Amino acid sequence: MFFNAFVIALREIRRNLTRAFLTVLGVVIGVAAVITMVTLGRGATETVKAQISSMGSNLLVLRAGQGWGGGGAPLFSTADVRAIEGQIAGIKSVAPLARGGASAVVLENARVTDIQGTTPEYFGIANWKLSQGRFFDQADLTDGAPVCVIGETIRRELFGKQEAVGSKIRLKTTSVLVIGVTAPKGQAGWGDDLDDNIIMPITTLRRRIEAKASNQNIDQVMISGEDGYPSEAIVSDVSTLMRERRGLKGNAQNNFSVSDTRQIAEAVSSSTAVMTSLLGAVAGVSLLVGGIGIMNIMLVSVTERTREIGIRLAIGARAREVLLQFLVEAVTLSCVGGAVGITLAYGLCSTLAKVVGAPFLFDPKINIIAFVFSAAIGIIFGFMPARRAAGLDPIEALRHE
Repeated sequence: MFFNAFVIALREIRRNLTRAFLTVLGVVIGVAAVITMVTLGRGATETVKAQISSMGSNLLVLRAGQGWGGGGAPLFSTADVRAIEGQIAGIKSVAPLARGGASAVVLENARVTDIQGTTPEYFGIANWKLSQGRFFDQADLTDGAPVCVIGETIRRELFGKQEAVGSKIRLKTTSVLVIGVTAPKGQAGWGDDLDDNIIMPITTLRRRIEAKASNQNIDQVMISGEDGYPSEAIVSDVSTLMRERRGLKGNAQNNFSVSDTRQIAEAVSSSTAVMTSLLGAVAGVSLLVGGIGIMNIMLVSVTERTREIGIRLAIGARAREVLLQFLVEAVTLSCVGGAVGITLAYGLCSTLAKVVGAPFLFDPKINIIAFVFSAAIGIIFGFMPARRAAGLDPIEALRHE
């Protein structure tokens, strides 16, 4: 009985292809929109998590001032870094990070870029990898050697096709030797180019680039926690230590901040998931609109086929068979719309993922849910027209013109 109802449903759809297409268009758009929004949202979430993870694992960052700007708060000193390393439990390694800016010049090429002064531990903490050359070591740090490691953007913009390792870059009045090129990391979640930097020993930055004798020029302290040790405890201990060293008493507000990249990743993922759900819900309204369209067309179809229904009832068809016939037609329409919507969503997701730079994560579960939901829309909105058809009086139906 189901097979016969399905065959008749296909015959009716073929008879009015244009009307059938317009009927399922709402379902097609709804399914495609829901799948596309959810898929791109998941891709965006994974992209942000990967970008934050690329900064380092179990990474905590101590910054001067509140937030990213600093707000004129005093910087950290070498003694602060040593205190953190020696007095805080659960720490694997610590690296200071001093920042400066200068125009980097190679022959006729020049680029204003970020210069970072740090220690060899920084490369492990921040999860940097090499594509060429080597990182600077403890001997380079002790001597304040004029060496640096550059990012891929600097290599491309200043050296082009020339060999970067072994060449020199002029920074202000100092020439520094390029000893390594880092593997590309790409854009950070907040838009910064992580590969547009020059990394050198902090002693080199102080003595040769900034020409400052003071050790209190550290903008950030990068802290790597031991695996399994609770980062919340490290954040609390570092905050307590810094308040003591900075002379903050009572309810005085911190003039520093300690952020946990894992917590940032979780917060961003949570926010993105909420936004994805909201967008998916808004897109789901199109499915309801599509269901209303199916119901309207099925009501029209019942009116057009009243005489046919009367003949079927007159020759012995039962009311439930007529109800099943029209219900199968409605579900077939919505399922066709769901299948077309999934195909459309696949194409949209693969294209838009390349445009926005997010990974293409096509989840079969989301597609199955969307397809089942489209079928449910057919059942819900097709029931009333089917019930009306099944409830027709055979004699009145036969008299219908």
